[in-house]
Amino acid sequence: MNGKFGEFIKEKRSAIGKTLRGLAADLDIAPAFMSDIEKGHRYPPSKEKLYEMARALHLSDEDTNTMFDLAAQERENAVSPDLPEYIMNHENVRVALRIARDKGTSNAAWQRVIELLEQEEGNANGE
Repeated sequence: MNGKFGEFIKEKRSAIGKTLRGLAADLDIAPAFMSDIEKGHRYPPSKEKLYEMARALHLSDEDTNTMFDLAAQERENAVSPDLPEYIMNHENVRVALRIARDKGTSNAAWQRVIELLEQEEGNANGE
């Protein structure tokens, strides 16, 4: 564990003026457990609890995604908890990821894919 997830949660909690005990109560977990998470002494909670945490901390979509990524980075060989279901339900996603892995696809190439997806989304919305 690298502790970055806990640091992120503590920062976001403090930014909205919520106490550790208050967040623990919102999540229906023990304050000691919440403290251990923030200190990096425990792994991040389940996906469901992470969604509750995002709501309790009023996280934006971008911050929620960051939280998921940090949660995954606390564990070795983990994927952000919001992605496995999507990946496993879409064969083309799995194929694309394996091709990218095998070819060593660069960040620049992935950026082009992201731009293409955003362009497609814009076209689908009539933009």
